[in-house]
Amino acid sequence: MRNFLFILMAFIVVAVSAQDKALEKDLKVGLVLSGGGAKGFAHIAAIKVLEEAGVRVDFIGGTSMGAIVGALYASGYNATELDSILKNVDFENIMMDDLPRSSQSFYEKKEGKKYAIKLPVKNKKVGLPVAISTGQNVLNLFMKLTQHVHDVRDFNKLPIPFLCVATNLETGRKVVLKKGSLAKAIRASGAFPTLLAPVEIEGQLLVDGGIVDNFPVDEVKKMGADIVIGVDVQDGLDEKKDLDSAVKIISQIVGFQMYGEGKQVFYENLDVHIRPDMTNYDVVSFDKREEILEKGDIAARIHMERLKEIASHQHRENLFVEKTDYEEVFEVKNITIHGAKNYTTRYVKGKLNINKKDSINYHDLLTGINNLSATKNFKGIDYFVLNSGEERSKNLTFNLEESELETSINLGVHYDKLYKTSVLLNVTTQNVLVKNDLMSFDFMLGDNIRYKYNYFIDNGFHWSFGFRSELNGFRTNMKYRNDYVQRINLVYEDWTNQLYLQTVLNRNLAFGIGGELKRIRAYTETLIKPGANSNKSYFDDNFYVNAYSYISYDTYDREYFVKNGWQFDARFVWHTYSTGHTSDFNLYENEASDTFIPTSKIYGKWAYTHTFNEKFTLQISTGGGVSLGADTRQPLNFFLGGYGDNYLSQFTPFYGYEIGELSANSYLVSTAKIQVEIFKDHYVSFAKNIANINHDLYKGTEVFKVTNDGYALGYGLNSFLGPIEFHYSWSPDHNDAIYYVNLGFWF
Repeated sequence: MRNFLFILMAFIVVAVSAQDKALEKDLKVGLVLSGGGAKGFAHIAAIKVLEEAGVRVDFIGGTSMGAIVGALYASGYNATELDSILKNVDFENIMMDDLPRSSQSFYEKKEGKKYAIKLPVKNKKVGLPVAISTGQNVLNLFMKLTQHVHDVRDFNKLPIPFLCVATNLETGRKVVLKKGSLAKAIRASGAFPTLLAPVEIEGQLLVDGGIVDNFPVDEVKKMGADIVIGVDVQDGLDEKKDLDSAVKIISQIVGFQMYGEGKQVFYENLDVHIRPDMTNYDVVSFDKREEILEKGDIAARIHMERLKEIASHQHRENLFVEKTDYEEVFEVKNITIHGAKNYTTRYVKGKLNINKKDSINYHDLLTGINNLSATKNFKGIDYFVLNSGEERSKNLTFNLEESELETSINLGVHYDKLYKTSVLLNVTTQNVLVKNDLMSFDFMLGDNIRYKYNYFIDNGFHWSFGFRSELNGFRTNMKYRNDYVQRINLVYEDWTNQLYLQTVLNRNLAFGIGGELKRIRAYTETLIKPGANSNKSYFDDNFYVNAYSYISYDTYDREYFVKNGWQFDARFVWHTYSTGHTSDFNLYENEASDTFIPTSKIYGKWAYTHTFNEKFTLQISTGGGVSLGADTRQPLNFFLGGYGDNYLSQFTPFYGYEIGELSANSYLVSTAKIQVEIFKDHYVSFAKNIANINHDLYKGTEVFKVTNDGYALGYGLNSFLGPIEFHYSWSPDHNDAIYYVNLGFWF
């Protein structure tokens, strides 16, 4: 009996000793973050609570939004930094394909945004886009945020080992991503069907991992975690009455693997299950960020004592990770580009605006990547910044994955008082004749049939070549200065063909020279010249041969409802030759001689826009033009009046007057406009413009005398179809009130 008691006591001592030793073990904690879109904001709040409790995270695994938050935490951001990052991300804009306007090429800025719908053409068949967004904006954001670990290709070597889950779209199987580009991996894990396009990695076409494993607890356990903490923002399946959008339907399908009929989820490998109440939120509830954060905080604090207990058995502190100093300047020793098959190295470097021996910082590098992304010619841009062996010198390597060369059909709609109803059909294709080229054809159907053809070889910051052909024109009931006729029905047609060379600096400044063949036809059936054999009277019906040059500067932040930036455009045109047809009538009395004499003109405009307190915008602009040499043939004069963005070169909008109501061979005009954003994308405005328009204005002494002025009150909505605008305008010079209406992108 005595021996038995001795053996029992020895066993108890050994067991207690083993237990104490186990308690002294440095526990390794794994963190699992589920997918859930905007509901994933709760992950950040939960991580804050973990940090407050002193828990050190040793492994992280996530899916979709959980992968995004998890990857950033694994790369060295703390919860406070994550909160700040996501607070400043405009998720609605980032989910769309629109990159900052500053990233667009000068050609794209000049052509402007005018298409509401884009349909790809593949194998001679018109299809539908694979998703609302290509996801390039999202990838660029992730690349920027993970810049400090961009050369880490094994996720186990991140400050915190990490993995994420995606779904193979071909097989429907789970793909666990542990290596490669971190930014690309989390972009694939979050490729929510219909919202973001799939991502190709190592030959696999990947989409959102939530389809197969939205809460990868087992995968994190396999990484070596002793304790697994899970933050689960899923909220079960919706009832049929709540399935009222494509996003909710896809979310429901994603939830089948967790909550489908006959399925029961067991969390036997989960030690702490943090589950915020997400009943009133869905994957796109980005506007409810603060509420979701609060729910995450509440749910995590329920487990505070358990979290503190876990932390008490951890003896190693978290590592501090130094983030990228975006201001650090380094010299580019070498640039290596892989994957550019259909685009020249010169083209790629031109878009990046980076060359050997350049001194740049990381801001410049990321701006260059945005510029290259904005071409939409590359669906994947990976890069390395490696030490060259010399102090403050780096080697850059870019791995490019080209987008499939595709033709696209683009559609747009528009209405305004001058051009009336228009439907735009566009066909755009690339690499037609040579690398880097683009061909685009616009055909406008409606009350005024028009077309625009562009062929452009884009060599970036080197000299580029272009050819443009355009038929533009309108019919309008126009005021006429005559004692007997107050209005005439004017038909105005302009057919222009241009060959030009262009070079750009800093993406904002462009120089160009070219030659032009133009035909102008302007006629009316209201007035008939006595003895005429035709039922039309022509103000002009001539071909003109012109040479021209231009300089343009553009830093506007957006195409419509501009908030900040400068814009400047100046042009010189030399009218060298005209066919001999003379006018039957002049549009205005007392005009210069109708006989053509070679002449030239200079005209231009500058504008500055600045927004105060994010809501109040002030825009001021001044423009002018002057004819040089002989008196100008009347149809080549400058015309003021009306409102619009796509008038012909000699027409300038002017509030308070109708299109072309004011005309002379020289003018000076200034405009001040106040714009207020009363709600998101809703604007009200007040504008005043003044002008001095007279023949030989700059030869006199009263250049700054105001001869005409006008005012306008406006309302505008920035919609997916383009700007929707209504303006009421008037002038103290007359008693007429004029309404301007615009619906849709200008084209």
